[in-house]
Amino acid sequence: MDRNQATGLVIISLMLILYFQFFGGLPEEPQVEEGATTERTFDEVAPTTNTEAETFINPGTPTHSEDSTVSAEQKARYGNLAVAITGTEELEVLENKDVKITFSSKGGNVQEVLLKGYFTYTREPLILLDKNSSRTALVASDRGQQIDLHQLFYKVSRRTESDTTILTYSITSPEGGYLRQVYSLPPEGFKVGYKIESSGFDNLLGTDLEFNWINDLKNFEKDVVLTRSKTTMGYYTIIDGFDDLGERTSDLESETITNVKWISFKQNFFTTGFIADEFLNTVQLTQEVKEQYPAVDKFTTAKIFLPAADLRSGQASYSFFFGPNSYPLLKKTTPGFEKNIYLGWPPVNLVNKWIIIPIFNWLQKYITNYGLIIFILVLIIKLALSPLSYKSYMSMAKMKVMKPELDELKEKIGDDQQKMQQEQMKLYQQVGVNPLSGCIPMVLQMPILFAMFYFFPSSIELRQKSFLWADDLSTYDSVFTLPFTIPIYGDHVSLFVLLMTASTILYTWSNNQMTTVQGPMKSMSYMMPVIFMFVLNSFPAALSFYYFVAIIITFGQQAIIRMFVDEDKIKATLNENRDKNKGKKKSRFQQKLDDALKSSQEAKKKSKKK
Repeated sequence: MDRNQATGLVIISLMLILYFQFFGGLPEEPQVEEGATTERTFDEVAPTTNTEAETFINPGTPTHSEDSTVSAEQKARYGNLAVAITGTEELEVLENKDVKITFSSKGGNVQEVLLKGYFTYTREPLILLDKNSSRTALVASDRGQQIDLHQLFYKVSRRTESDTTILTYSITSPEGGYLRQVYSLPPEGFKVGYKIESSGFDNLLGTDLEFNWINDLKNFEKDVVLTRSKTTMGYYTIIDGFDDLGERTSDLESETITNVKWISFKQNFFTTGFIADEFLNTVQLTQEVKEQYPAVDKFTTAKIFLPAADLRSGQASYSFFFGPNSYPLLKKTTPGFEKNIYLGWPPVNLVNKWIIIPIFNWLQKYITNYGLIIFILVLIIKLALSPLSYKSYMSMAKMKVMKPELDELKEKIGDDQQKMQQEQMKLYQQVGVNPLSGCIPMVLQMPILFAMFYFFPSSIELRQKSFLWADDLSTYDSVFTLPFTIPIYGDHVSLFVLLMTASTILYTWSNNQMTTVQGPMKSMSYMMPVIFMFVLNSFPAALSFYYFVAIIITFGQQAIIRMFVDEDKIKATLNENRDKNKGKKKSRFQQKLDDALKSSQEAKKKSKKK
């Protein structure tokens, strides 16, 4: 490791500290308030616009009793819908190989969603939402009255078309008109079709319907701190594409958006979505963290305006998504939906999309052990990057050969750093060595290094997959819980992180035997492993295992390269270059660099005289 490499590592370390401190930091551990409850009403959680607060409209719940009669006042208020204000709630289930969805005849809406094949961290069935965490209102205006269609009772019918099960909730007026909510579920998948059909109820559809949704996003994972930092409300507009309210914010956030294709309630590993076949006129979203409720990642609301024109023309066609954050699955769901999985900024996200994810998915087809998959993934990447590794090692080997001459220069010049730099550059030019040649390969590998920071924490494929002592590769592998909390580090000890740190320090020590760097700069090179130890302690075990394996394979690569590197040949080549370059005119870059160093020296001398 030469001076440029050491300087690069120090800069990268500082960048990582700043990034994880100010942008990648996790929320504080939530504190539970005794007697805290998460139940909310529509009036309590109104989204806000830029000008004033909006309110969810709930007209009140009439007396729903099978034996009650419809009063004249109720008939006057509800008109043709008065036939549906009484009844008995009945539950229906739509089920395929992936999901089980429970619907209620009171409202004709989704009451519960169970994802098959997935479990909470405590190994309970994963119920994505239920009647306590998710509540909806479908508000229409009729003759100046606002009516919540999800407070009415519907009659239900079921049929099957081409293996797709269709559930229809309908209200029929005495005059023969109808209002229907139609749900369809194919034999597999996580997408549920949803249509609103009507005839004879045009008075209800003079303005947009308001679909209001309270969704308390339940926590299903071991680390609520990490999952909260990955939870947000996303949306996709026809003009501007994807955006969200911010994953890492815990304050109350709200936004009003127009021409929306879809919205999402996105958590670390699961997403609930509402998707329009055409578009939604206006959507108002809010999200907030309440620290006293550790069972809820974030409290969210959505106020969605369904276009009246679509309802009248019979084109009110939508769909719900209830499923895992699998990149291939989300990509097939609707345009832009895969952006709910954040894979980093360009070019890091391109590395994930076009290199890491395809390789990982291909390996999954043939291997079931995810620790082995990670090992092979590292091996493939290291082999692909071996030309860069070879160049980097050759640069270090040249510096090692030149070390005696550089030591002589240092002894001759003393503590004059500027003079030393000038003489070093002159020596590099004479022997034909580019001082940046060892740094450039490292920089080219940085997108892959950073890609892993985003890939592993977002990979649902690793969720609840065990390897060695780690019972879940998607979260930290705690082998010891501390009786106190260390800032940044946490209150637990991750063994993979310790192994990664130890191997990195050993690797740094090995490289330092070949470097010309001395003093504080050499000591600073050991800081990066320590920084990573603090930063990665609460990250998924898969990430620290990946870096540990990468270091071990790098050791192996260097051992193989060393077998084919003859330092005597390198020294002979450098001496040949020195002979060839005698009397050779300096390049423009070298001349400018020398001029800059001379100017700096002169300025320093003048400042000393003063």
